[in-house]
Amino acid sequence: MKTILSMVLWQACLFGGIHLQAQILTDSRATKQTEALYGNLSKLAEHHILFGHQHATEYGHGWVGNDFTRSDVKSVTGSHPAVIGVDFNGLSGKPDSAVAKAKLWLIKNIEATYSRGGVTTAAWHFINPVSAGGFYWVDTVSKPAVKYIIPGGSFNEGYKKILNNIADVAKGCRGKNGEAIPIIFRPFHELDGDWFWWGKSHCTVAEFKTLWQFTVTYLRDSLQVHNFIYAFSPDCKFTSADEYSERYPGNNWVDIAGFDDYADFGRDGKYDLVTGLKKLKIVSNFAAQNGKLAAFTETGLESVADSNWYTQSLLKTLKQAQLKLAYVLVWRNDSKSATHFYTPFPGHAGVPDFIKFYNDDYTWFEKDLPGLYK
Repeated sequence: MKTILSMVLWQACLFGGIHLQAQILTDSRATKQTEALYGNLSKLAEHHILFGHQHATEYGHGWVGNDFTRSDVKSVTGSHPAVIGVDFNGLSGKPDSAVAKAKLWLIKNIEATYSRGGVTTAAWHFINPVSAGGFYWVDTVSKPAVKYIIPGGSFNEGYKKILNNIADVAKGCRGKNGEAIPIIFRPFHELDGDWFWWGKSHCTVAEFKTLWQFTVTYLRDSLQVHNFIYAFSPDCKFTSADEYSERYPGNNWVDIAGFDDYADFGRDGKYDLVTGLKKLKIVSNFAAQNGKLAAFTETGLESVADSNWYTQSLLKTLKQAQLKLAYVLVWRNDSKSATHFYTPFPGHAGVPDFIKFYNDDYTWFEKDLPGLYK
């Protein structure tokens, strides 16, 4: 039996016309710290949202670090983001020496975030394991790898070896008392698009669901990884709960229901905040109905081209409907590009607005966090 902590606040009830299910982690053997994080994220989502930034402490606009003490967000606000994104991209498709180096880098990063009380979420730009083309779909070279790596496929054993690398990182991340550090794992994101090899045009619904279920089951049950919280995150191509959940693998294999949305929030100068809000509601309601946390797993405006974007587009939308979202994560600040960044840095015109965003009681950064793992 799961403890009352793992029930995470909610009993099945009717609230606002939405049937809420009890929130229980899919892993019945999840560590105490993982259960605590899941429960505390749920509690905080009642009145707040955690702010996240991809690769925040690895590098930023014009700099690269190696001790994970710096971030552009901290340089502007005095605090790191509450949620820091990493990527498992380096754990396959490269020489063994490079993979070993990537493991150590990830472990050091994740341990640094945890030691400060922050949260780590791991994306996976998974290099195609059966063909050239990288993680993107390239018509001339890419193969539809999903059918090859699921059980019965010719590369299933090779896929298991890649999952072993992920398990090595999961098990290698330890707190000061030896405890395994919880990680929000977000594989196969933007699965309803066509730009990645696991996308909608490159595998059937059944194949994708099998891939997801096998991945979770193998990590959890065969490799004994018990510090993962699994996040499902399509892109923003849906207009209904049915479309959103077309490739949803089932409640036994998902802990967080999220989605990525740049298109409605200013990409290419196009804004449709009303539609963006509708999609946030769809995901928030779906999560409540299925006993999951909800999250806005990726968004942002490249170059922060609108200097008031954080308060007038993002924050205003998030606060309109009292959505219960665990976190919102914006994309990275490239170290070399003059234009590829998603948070202001010192001297950027968006700094005053970002400080207002930071000071709003609804948004929580690392300095605001209580003991999430207790």
